[in-house]
Amino acid sequence: MNRLFGAKNTAPKPTLQGAIGNLESRVDSIDVQLSKLNAELATYQQRLSKMREGPGKNALKQKALKVLQRRKMYESQKDQIQQQSWNMEQAGMMQDNLKNVMVTVDALKTTNKELKKQYGKINIDKIEQLQDEMADLMDIGNDIQESISRSYDIPEDVDEAELDAELEALGEEVELSGGWDADSVGAGEIPNFLQGESVGGIPDFVDEAPLGQKVKEAV
Repeated sequence: MNRLFGAKNTAPKPTLQGAIGNLESRVDSIDVQLSKLNAELATYQQRLSKMREGPGKNALKQKALKVLQRRKMYESQKDQIQQQSWNMEQAGMMQDNLKNVMVTVDALKTTNKELKKQYGKINIDKIEQLQDEMADLMDIGNDIQESISRSYDIPEDVDEAELDAELEALGEEVELSGGWDADSVGAGEIPNFLQGESVGGIPDFVDEAPLGQKVKEAV
């Protein structure tokens, strides 16, 4: 069977870089031949420049012309091989660019898939609701700050001169009586306007007791 159809070729297929290497080797070999031919032509040129016209000189010219023809043939072959090598190099560059493009496309596909997966977990409606709640809380905080920082101004209809006179009279009264009577207020007693419903009571504008207050009450 092998004699009729031949054995299966198991040799590795040639690569582009291998083909370019072979062409470069052929160019190097042609350069060696061209160097020999140029040296031979230089010798003929020197001999012809010293010879007189005649049959001998004509015969030497014919040899020089044949060498010149061979040199032109090698030069033409060298140009063709170099053009083939350049075409292969361009094909190699296109192949490398295509590989880079494929790698880029695969990376973009993977990134696109991951982005879709991550964005699919985000609920825009919940984000909008959270933003609205944050805005409402900011408004409430601003209202609380404005309420706390409100100033207690003296009414415009109060006469400052009258207040100064009253304060001066009050000072004279303290000097005549020998100071304030502590018994009239009660030593250590908290004034009524500072007392709540019970000592340690929670202000009525707070909805819930602080955490520490709840613990004490539980105990």
